[in-house]
Amino acid sequence: MLRFLLRRTGSLAVVLLVLSAVVFLLQQISPGDPARASLGANASRKAVAAERHRLGLDDPLPVQFLRFLGHAVRGDFGTSYRTHRPVATDLATAFPATLELVVAAFVLALLLAAVFAASSALSWPLAGIGRGVLLVVATAPPFLLALVGIVVFYAHLDWLPGSGRGDGGLGSELSHLVLPATVLAIAPALAVGRILRSGLEATLAADHVRTARSKGLGQASVLARHVVRNSIGPSLAMAGLQLGFLFAGTVVVEQVFSWPGMGNYLASSIPTSDYPAIAAVTLVLGAVYVVVNTLADVLQTAADPRLA
Repeated sequence: MLRFLLRRTGSLAVVLLVLSAVVFLLQQISPGDPARASLGANASRKAVAAERHRLGLDDPLPVQFLRFLGHAVRGDFGTSYRTHRPVATDLATAFPATLELVVAAFVLALLLAAVFAASSALSWPLAGIGRGVLLVVATAPPFLLALVGIVVFYAHLDWLPGSGRGDGGLGSELSHLVLPATVLAIAPALAVGRILRSGLEATLAADHVRTARSKGLGQASVLARHVVRNSIGPSLAMAGLQLGFLFAGTVVVEQVFSWPGMGNYLASSIPTSDYPAIAAVTLVLGAVYVVVNTLADVLQTAADPRLA
């Protein structure tokens, strides 16, 4: 297990380094001049040249990359051209909102996945109807689900708010969280639920489970002692993968619901060519994705040490 952890930690460091290099190169080949974007379209050539020198854009690429890497490790992503604040300050405000949305969506996705898998594997009444509804809803793109949710639950029924994060009260924040979290949770719930259902069905048909039932153990005891742990490994890996996808999916959902998170911040930064903000959000979301999947691998190995 220790060797596995060391291997995964080394792989994590390499992937993060490669991710940083990719973000840096994309920033270099992007159209437009960061110096001119910082000063404005009406800046003189002399002012732009001075700004390029101040930003270090006339240094060799290896020097620029090492400086970019050093600043990123310290959490220094420069100043936003759009907000004129340090990008780290903007992210400190936006990231908690995104994290709140993703955690709520992930918990909801796991609950829906567990219900989907258990109802199918154990042949609950009306399980087929529930599966059909989830399958139909999961095929719709998130922006369409978001718009339908706003039209139905905000415009027509007036049950839930259609935008924003709330006024600070617990009830207000929870009500604002319901629609965007549900929209984000649908696709991951189906993906994890399918894997978990397959695992449950395969384990329920295994010899040791039939033996446990023949000894008189009840359904709950059989599931808790013999089925769940042997079935959960692959679904843990899928859950980690889907958690990473959730962070990427916030870009669209946050825009539709005016949720003040990193996705909305990124969407607002792209039209203004706010390179420091774009690079920072891309790097942070990419790093979160890699770290989450590494943790999922570790948890999967802890559940089944044979994978180490």
